[in-house]
Amino acid sequence: MSIYRSHNCSQLGQKDIGRKVKLSGWIHRKRDHGNLLFIDLRDHFGITQCVIENKNKNFKILESLKPESVVLIEGEVLKRSKETENKELKTGLIEIKIQSYEILSEAKELPMPVFGEQKYPEEIRLKYRFIDLRRKEMHENMVLRSKVLSYLREKMIEKNFLEFQTPILTASSPEGARDFLVPSRVHPGKFYALPQAPQQFKQMIMASGFDKYFQIAPCFRDEDGRADRSPGEHYQLDMEMSFVEQEDVFNIVEPIFYDLFTEFGKGKKVNKKPFKRIKYQDSLEKYGTDKPDLRNPIELVDVTKIFSSDEVSLKIFKDIIKKGGVVKAIPAPNTNSKPRSFFDNLNNWAISEGSSGMAYITFEKSNGKISGKGPIAKFFSDKSVSELIKVCKISEKDSVFFVCNNTEEALKISCVARQKIASELNLIDKSVFNFCWIVDFPMYHYDEKEKKIDFSHNPFSMPQINIKEFEKTDPLKILAHQYDLVCNGYEISSGAIRNHKTDYLLKVFSKVGYSEEKVRKDFSGMINALSYGAPPHGGMAPGIDRIVMLLADEINIREVTLFPLNQNAQDLLMGAPSEINDKQLKELNIKINKKTNS
Repeated sequence: MSIYRSHNCSQLGQKDIGRKVKLSGWIHRKRDHGNLLFIDLRDHFGITQCVIENKNKNFKILESLKPESVVLIEGEVLKRSKETENKELKTGLIEIKIQSYEILSEAKELPMPVFGEQKYPEEIRLKYRFIDLRRKEMHENMVLRSKVLSYLREKMIEKNFLEFQTPILTASSPEGARDFLVPSRVHPGKFYALPQAPQQFKQMIMASGFDKYFQIAPCFRDEDGRADRSPGEHYQLDMEMSFVEQEDVFNIVEPIFYDLFTEFGKGKKVNKKPFKRIKYQDSLEKYGTDKPDLRNPIELVDVTKIFSSDEVSLKIFKDIIKKGGVVKAIPAPNTNSKPRSFFDNLNNWAISEGSSGMAYITFEKSNGKISGKGPIAKFFSDKSVSELIKVCKISEKDSVFFVCNNTEEALKISCVARQKIASELNLIDKSVFNFCWIVDFPMYHYDEKEKKIDFSHNPFSMPQINIKEFEKTDPLKILAHQYDLVCNGYEISSGAIRNHKTDYLLKVFSKVGYSEEKVRKDFSGMINALSYGAPPHGGMAPGIDRIVMLLADEINIREVTLFPLNQNAQDLLMGAPSEINDKQLKELNIKINKKTNS
């Protein structure tokens, strides 16, 4: 028997009544009834109620101990009375009569409580993360994360993937987000970079003759944090496979995610395989985003043609359309009987989101004729109202909101408005995980800021046209074999079929202004590997943090990360980033140019 425990705090039950046992754990909470002191003892596994009478010599000492002190308790298992049973605990039918104890570690006054699950300011929670992780919700999130990782690893091995570890110290990449740089002591003035992803290494693994590879890979990007993205680092299930097409990748991945979300989704349903395939452009048109939440039944409709016709006399919209703007309609079902405040509140919300507002029309039916109502209804002819109802696939019971702006801004606001309206109307089914693939991404886009063509996604993706057609095709019309896996409005993974042909890869980079010399220099390792015979290959990299966030039903990725940085990329627990001393700087041949306040 261990010197600390004969059982953990979730094991004991009626079968153990009368036994002498030994438990160790944290004092979760105490309840002093005067003649009796009840202590809920907690460990990783659960909680067991312990009790001591005031005539026991140990009563006063245990009564004075602060919550979260760690104690060893020895005693006898007793049956609880019927009225004191706790069906919510595994051990709720018994309690331990304390006979002796040992204080293993006494706690100071807590900066935040563990019992009660109160939401404390994030600054305190991150500074005292080791206490925050004791809370039931947080503890369960981390256990879930561990189980998800084990499950994914098991599934990958079942499908004959080999697990390899790619380097953490590597070369800086000129593409993507900003690198974290590591100075070299033995090569003064030179730097390693922490990998943004194992992209080039995993392609070289395929060129090395391995058929399927995976790893649970840490990735480092010096980018700003947000609710669904950690600043600094994240983990992904990195995978790559040889001799595959896009559909082969889907056929491997879909069963894994269907099973994973069924197993750990807390009873939520998962949409059936095969997951829906949505073209990138169609996704923008219907949902305003390439990360659609398909639990929301509302689909956007382009009604620019109706608003630009002579049947609608709304001048402010017509002026925007003449400048290249568009009008997106957002149907809102069963809302024509909603009070005026419902529509005004949504208009005010749109203004708070940076829009000029959202116009709307409701409808009424009288003597068999449907007519429009609302502030802009007078600008519509009967014919345009009928056309609107037809193209939006609605009835007189519904309403329509409108967003008019340039294409980018119209999609941006109509996307969030679609979600806002559906949320207000309780249309989003929160009992399901709805997956889809977004496919046929454009290879390039025009960067308005830089005034040049740039990659829109992954530069190492295979274009969807033959190399012979590449030069004579408008680059903005070239699609790539790129795909995203999306669930409930979150991008879970990006992936692609890779460009494994050196000459084609050089042509792809030339479109964004890269010379052959620059490509060979910046991507020397991969170009060299592809030059000696590489198989057609492809893969993807699902984000572990975001997967667990969805499964745990959290809205912030820090709730499923063990020791996260805060929004400002600071580690409040360990005090990072921190200054280093002059000796360390000298070893690295680095001088700090400190900014002075003028």
